[in-house]
Amino acid sequence: MNARLGGSDGEHGLAAALRRFPARSLQIRELSIRDESFRGMCEDFAAAENALAYADQLPSNVRDERRAEFRSLIESLAAEIEQALGAASGPI
Repeated sequence: MNARLGGSDGEHGLAAALRRFPARSLQIRELSIRDESFRGMCEDFAAAENALAYADQLPSNVRDERRAEFRSLIESLAAEIEQALGAASGPI
C-alpha cells in the first residue's frame, strides 16, 4: 500500500489528514510535529486512501469486498484522527 510518488510517508499522511479535516489544519500540523503516534495514524490513513484508489484494479471477484474494507478502514482511521485532535485540544 505504500506505492507513492515522491515525498515521505509523513508528508502524504499529513496531506491526507489536511484534506479530510481542512478546518483543523493548524492543529493537525502542530500535533504531527510532536506526536509520532498521530503521524502514524495519518500515514495509515493515507495508505488506506491510496489502496481504495487502486481497488478498481483488483480482480472483479474481490473488488467490491476490498473497496468496502478500505472504506471502513478509512472511516475508522478518520475517527481515530478526530479523537486525537479532540484530546489534543483539551485544557492547556
